[in-house]
Amino acid sequence: MSESKNDSGAGQGRFAFVRAFGRAALLSLPGRLLLFIIVYVMLAQMVIFLPLASAFRSSWMVERIQAAHIAALSADVAMEEALGEVEVRDLLSGADAVAVARVIDGRNELVLYGGPIAGTLVSVDRGELNWLDDIVQTAGTFVAPEGRYLRIVDSPMSRPDVILDVIVPEAPLKRELLNYSAGLFWLSAFIAVVTGALIYVTLFYMFVRPMRRLSAEMARFQRDPENPAKAIRPSGRRDEIGQAEVALSAMQDDIRQAFKQRERLAALGAAIAKINHDLRNVLSSAQLVSDSLATSEDERVRRQGSRLVRAIGRGIRLCEETLKFGRSEEAPPVPQAVDIHAAVEEAAADAFLSEGQADWTNALPAGLTVTADPDHVHRIFLNLFRNALQAMGQEGCCLTVSRAEGEGDDGVVTILVADTGAGIPEKVRGKLFQPFSGTSRKDGTGLGLATARELARANGGDLELVSTGADGTVFGVRLGATH
Repeated sequence: MSESKNDSGAGQGRFAFVRAFGRAALLSLPGRLLLFIIVYVMLAQMVIFLPLASAFRSSWMVERIQAAHIAALSADVAMEEALGEVEVRDLLSGADAVAVARVIDGRNELVLYGGPIAGTLVSVDRGELNWLDDIVQTAGTFVAPEGRYLRIVDSPMSRPDVILDVIVPEAPLKRELLNYSAGLFWLSAFIAVVTGALIYVTLFYMFVRPMRRLSAEMARFQRDPENPAKAIRPSGRRDEIGQAEVALSAMQDDIRQAFKQRERLAALGAAIAKINHDLRNVLSSAQLVSDSLATSEDERVRRQGSRLVRAIGRGIRLCEETLKFGRSEEAPPVPQAVDIHAAVEEAAADAFLSEGQADWTNALPAGLTVTADPDHVHRIFLNLFRNALQAMGQEGCCLTVSRAEGEGDDGVVTILVADTGAGIPEKVRGKLFQPFSGTSRKDGTGLGLATARELARANGGDLELVSTGADGTVFGVRLGATH
């Protein structure tokens, strides 16, 4: 009893293993590919099955006509002697028929007759038979009842002037047609399996295996994206898979560079946060001194002290915003009506103090106001002016601010900042507003223009490069007009 249980358990285990293996094979891409190929080949064979079976049935009937014609000729030879029942039966048996008649020279004559026919009779006139009727009748042969007869009307190939009328039992035709169908089925199955296997092997080595390699390489890279050893090595193929490998390799390089840049930026952010924290303390101390200067009895000292108070206040707020930015807290702008003429004058004065003097033209109309954060407006133009002064140098340079013609009707004012520098190099223009990239100076950080654009967009406007060349560069600052 225990042995029987063990055998039963082992059998169930083997069955479970086969079932699990079969399920895994069908769920895999190669297994499903092979299954689909076999199914599609079998479907194609099914489509052509009835035409092939119809051709087999037609050939069988032609053979019966030929055999009946030979039997009729044999009867003609023996016409001088009376044919006995045995001779007639032998001739009909050789033709697989029960009766043979013919029409020759317009005369109808019964050549051979084996006796009364007890069964259903179906006529087939091959001279009037089309391909669709032939297929329909072939399908009917598979379900023909027992004892049915076929009456075949046709001309033998050697005597097209003679019409034979032959009655044969349908059972032999049905039997041979079923045997033919079974052989055709197994042949089709063999062709399907062989064709499927060949196509499967071809597709597996051309597509499936390379795609598996791509998937494995992506999973391998995902586990350790910063390790260059985990990157894919393109195989050198020239097709779409080879292009995908090259694209994947380039993407992995970009991701690694992004990770490295993220680490550098994180370290830089931490350093800036520390510096700004200490700088804010220094500026707070300087603010105490500037406050005392702003209350001085000397008019000139008091005026310069007030200016110094505003500058230090902006510096403190900038440090605070930088610290907030390091904590991913963005300070939203506080829109106000800003006298843009006075704002650019103050920003230009600060830029001249730090970068040197230049010919200055403020062509903005007095009283023109925009809606924006005053500190943001100051920082926007201070960055633009400092960049322009650094690009122009100190000899014969000119800095001009004007309003774009035809602007303001749509509620937007565009302010043009033009310098007489040598222009922006072509290689820098594409990444002009990218931090740490949009600069051609060796000691530049590329943060000025990036910060200015970010501030302009935060206030509902924008900053763009209007033109650049050997005669200078023009930037356009778009801000909302005050109504």
